[in-house]
Amino acid sequence: MKRRDFLAGAAGAATLSAPAGAQPAKVVKFVPQADLALLDPVFTTGLVTRNHGFLVYDQLYGLDDSFNPQPQMVDGHVIEDDGKTWKLTLRDGLRFHDGTPVLARDAVASINRWTQTDAFGQTLRAATDELSAPSDRVIQFRLKKPFPLLPTALAKPSAFCPVMPERLANTPFNQQVTEMVGSGPFRYLANERVAGSRNVYAKFAEYVPRASGTASFAAGPKVVHIDRVEWVTLPDAATAAAALQAGEVDWWEQPQPDLLPLLRRNRNIRVEAKERGGLMGMIRFNHLVPPFDNPAIRRAFLAGVNQTEYMQAVMGEERSLWNDRCGFFLPGSPSGNEAGLEVMTGPRDLEKVKRDLQAAGYKGERVVFVVPTDLPSLNAMSLLAADMFRKVGINLDYQALDWGTVLPRLANREGLDRGGWSVWCNYIPGIIATSPATQSYARGIGRAGTFGWPESARLEALRDQYMDATDPAEQRRLCEEIQQQAWQDVPYIPTGAWMQPFAFRSNITGMLNGFPLFHNIRKG
Repeated sequence: MKRRDFLAGAAGAATLSAPAGAQPAKVVKFVPQADLALLDPVFTTGLVTRNHGFLVYDQLYGLDDSFNPQPQMVDGHVIEDDGKTWKLTLRDGLRFHDGTPVLARDAVASINRWTQTDAFGQTLRAATDELSAPSDRVIQFRLKKPFPLLPTALAKPSAFCPVMPERLANTPFNQQVTEMVGSGPFRYLANERVAGSRNVYAKFAEYVPRASGTASFAAGPKVVHIDRVEWVTLPDAATAAAALQAGEVDWWEQPQPDLLPLLRRNRNIRVEAKERGGLMGMIRFNHLVPPFDNPAIRRAFLAGVNQTEYMQAVMGEERSLWNDRCGFFLPGSPSGNEAGLEVMTGPRDLEKVKRDLQAAGYKGERVVFVVPTDLPSLNAMSLLAADMFRKVGINLDYQALDWGTVLPRLANREGLDRGGWSVWCNYIPGIIATSPATQSYARGIGRAGTFGWPESARLEALRDQYMDATDPAEQRRLCEEIQQQAWQDVPYIPTGAWMQPFAFRSNITGMLNGFPLFHNIRKG
């Protein structure tokens, strides 16, 4: 089916579905960064799935524009027993998309499932003696010790804790939930899904926004002013740009940098970077399989990565959009620092990389590099990294695949002969790298962690000290020490930080700061 025919058909279906005499449905057509391959935001950390999750599910707490947690599904909480008992009370009127009320036991089951997979959630789980639902509206944590960051954990904006019915939350964490029943502002219309090209959401008429406050990122009243959201997957950038200019789609999540000047010249299109934390790139190693189970081999590549080149490949020459002095925490955030950054800013030397690889004992082991070609930023970084690997003598198996194939494969902890992988390029939301509490990719918890599974007792000990520290100066010192240790362990190699603009039609208003959120927006 041709692009224009597909888009026109989708528009016609929305118009025909309106009752006679009713106003045409207000439909926002959105081009996501990649196809929605997996639906369960607990099963995968993929950002496309996260964006989908924020349409379907709600959170107990949500972060505001200042990255502070605010009550969302809860009215509030009380803290007792010198900080070791928290009682969270759900708001009145919360309902799931299947019509059932949201009860405290649903939230308990949802939290239990999430804390088995998320690194911050595991920290909360380890600090909890008992999580219970003493009544239909009260969620109770009995803690082993005070955990003041409890709302921050439950407000995580990526790898977040979605609240779903208990019957679905009881699904084992290593199995995907495919029945999309949440209590968020939109319902997922599974019967309208076209794999690889289309996903559809409808306004949830029974959603009850918070009664007060101001909409701010994931916090405040989530008021819906549109009827439908249609995700249209258009992997070809020129096709997406043409569709946006023609008004066939309303919003393109990740326009490529070479097309930004063209889009900016169109008076009907706005180009804005709304996600304040931006994105942070990386070369992520699989620490479970040779050769990257050897930290000396991982360290050898530090002298071969030029962050400036990676940022130019990702975002072009528009210097205001990127930062090539990036460590393991978001530059400019309270945790951001330049400790040990000279390993990335000194002279780049591939001959040194070769010598260091030989000294570290690299013996020509095959390296499987999985590359999602339909994510332009990751594809661009992968091409640069692959060129480095080949030049220094790595036995590289470069596997160019689509995102829907790469994403489930990343969960494979097996060897290369059983479908495993060695390395891939990734990016994470900068917002999760603003603190050691949430920077899950700089953890050292091995198989309990996220894809790559680095293990470092020293990183974990330093993070524990940070979690217990209350003095800001001590917290800053610990962030620097964590970064220095990360240059030794190399959980990944940072490739820079950048702001990714959205491109959207000028009749779309009310767009909040953050990743793509569809409440609060209007279509004129």
